[in-house]
Amino acid sequence: MIVAGGTGGHVYPALATAQALIKRYPDVTLHFVGTTDGFERPLVQNANVQFDSYDEVHAGPLHGVNPLRAIHSLYKLTFGVFQAVRVLNRHKPQVILSTGGWASLPVALAAWFKRIPMLIYLPDIEPGLTIKVLKRFATKVAITVPESAQYFKPGQTVVTGYPLRAEIREATRQAAIQHFNLDPQRQTLLVFGGSRGARVINIALGNILPQLLQDGVQVLHITGTLDWQRSQEQVAQVKNHPHYHAFPYLHDDMGLAFAAADLAVCRAGASILGEFPFFALPSILIPLAYNWRYQQVNADYLAQRGAAIHLDENRMQDELLDIIQRLFADSDELAKMKSCVQALHVPDGAENIARTLADMI
Repeated sequence: MIVAGGTGGHVYPALATAQALIKRYPDVTLHFVGTTDGFERPLVQNANVQFDSYDEVHAGPLHGVNPLRAIHSLYKLTFGVFQAVRVLNRHKPQVILSTGGWASLPVALAAWFKRIPMLIYLPDIEPGLTIKVLKRFATKVAITVPESAQYFKPGQTVVTGYPLRAEIREATRQAAIQHFNLDPQRQTLLVFGGSRGARVINIALGNILPQLLQDGVQVLHITGTLDWQRSQEQVAQVKNHPHYHAFPYLHDDMGLAFAAADLAVCRAGASILGEFPFFALPSILIPLAYNWRYQQVNADYLAQRGAAIHLDENRMQDELLDIIQRLFADSDELAKMKSCVQALHVPDGAENIARTLADMI
């Protein structure tokens, strides 16, 4: 049974692991559990993965929300535990994989009560509140990088690397150039804000986009569905420029965007720890400025290893253009960053998690 919910950052590693399980164990039975009002349902439905069942439980965020919403989330969690017990009784899973997110809490509590082994996957460097709670109920914890082991009991962790979907791993630069109709002689900048977008990054790009296009840079811009309309209104004067390519969201084609890019500007969600090393993609990371310490830690991890530049959100408007121009003008610095980020790649993350799950049965 795979449990994931909340954002694409939790769902995509789950889907990648499901693909690896099906490939490695063709007779495996897979059940997916998400949240009743979560973002994950369309992602799972559109994925190239066939689950034997899809269930939902009530859950809600406890971190980074106001007290009233936290109280409401506790009520939903209590109800969700009873729902999770019924789901476990119905499907009788031999092992559970949780990739974090709100849906994991009620299922983890129910699994602990029923003594079902559970593997948690921590995609970030540092665990957030949900995984800090979940680790008490976990049999094992899969981690992306060895540095994360310090947050768990000795012997509880296994370093697996970040699980990447087949659609991501199979993307090539040549296919990306054809798919997005790019000029192979131009430098390509990829700008995105995660599965739901990041308005402040979109606004910052809109302010400097005319200059970037004038510099000869071609831009792949993924606005996020929530900010698509506003973003396109901001760049109305150049939105039809042949070297500006905007999309509300990319699902299976995200790997092509990574393969095409010479430099990325984005948040510092967990996926950067797997996707950027795989594609040897240098980046300018702009972590969320409030509540979400884990993004700051992710950004620092890559920046301290020469693989990225950590740019605080409050400096973005003043410094983003200068940094982009400097990197594109200095091929040696960009090449060094590319080499540094590639050195961080841990291969076969999804397969490693699949093997760990099998060993727990």
